[in-house]
Amino acid sequence: MTAVSVLGAGSWGTALALLIARNGHPTVLWGHHPEHLAKLNAARCNERYLPGARFPDNLRVVANLEEAVKTAEILVVAVPSHAFRNLLMDLAPHLTPESKIAWATKGLELQSGKLLHQVTEDVLGPDIPAAVLSGPSFARDLAANLPTAITVASREIEFAKMLAGLLHNNRFRAYTTEDIIGVQLGGATKNVLAIAAGVADGLGFGANSRAALITRGLAEMMRLGLALGGKPETFMGLAGVGDLILTCTDNQSRNRRFGLGLGKGLPREQVAAEIGQEIEGILTTKVIYQLAQSLGIEMPITEQTYKILYEGLAPSEAVNNLLLREQKPEALAG
Repeated sequence: MTAVSVLGAGSWGTALALLIARNGHPTVLWGHHPEHLAKLNAARCNERYLPGARFPDNLRVVANLEEAVKTAEILVVAVPSHAFRNLLMDLAPHLTPESKIAWATKGLELQSGKLLHQVTEDVLGPDIPAAVLSGPSFARDLAANLPTAITVASREIEFAKMLAGLLHNNRFRAYTTEDIIGVQLGGATKNVLAIAAGVADGLGFGANSRAALITRGLAEMMRLGLALGGKPETFMGLAGVGDLILTCTDNQSRNRRFGLGLGKGLPREQVAAEIGQEIEGILTTKVIYQLAQSLGIEMPITEQTYKILYEGLAPSEAVNNLLLREQKPEALAG
């Protein structure tokens, strides 16, 4: 059995810790807020995010980061992207020669636009084994032991296989790839497109519009991903189109629900407060838009989402801007 610590005690981090512990591995769950961790320990359940999903006996909740890092061979980071670098800096002094790191965070670094494997190399150096977990996977379904499949990406394929084996059971399937760039870009960009899909549905545009948006959104994801070195097959897989479909169509997606509220004309602050959890796509929209601009890559859905969030553009006007664009052959369309 492999000792694992999951760093981040929100819904997704808790669900991953449950999966790993249920598979028989000694598991630690750590979070930033001691009072939240105390409630988890007392209830032996994350009642706030995953009510009813009881913690196995081999899942420990700890408030001390040093303990969480030093007692595990594999660290799985599940914090929002804006907290990613700071957490790596905090855990770095406690790493051992055997430490390996993976993350389930879906986003890019706001200040630099870097992918999280680049942030990991900045902070921890190029030699630590590193991997990313991504794919169509809602925390609630995972905690309920419903069938789920994801992709594990690492440039060290043996580490990816190790992680996949650690996660695998008769209800959870993990595929492997070396395309760490494509997997990360798929996981980040789909949150932007889920906000856009929510806006369209909030405006009452129906299934035709949603299908068109998902399809053209996938084209945007692929243009950016291929420009940065991702592989086409990654975007046609679980971490690309799979996660995109999930987050654009199901209301478990916080990004989609946020877009729905905006499309219905509700104030942004009210929608975010009602959701009450991190909406990763808000910051990711800014990073992806700026990255596409810097590379000269056309991403019209992302651009209009950015204008809604950061320039006050009315959602109905954003849709008009998309529909009034110049006609093109589909293969050449931005």
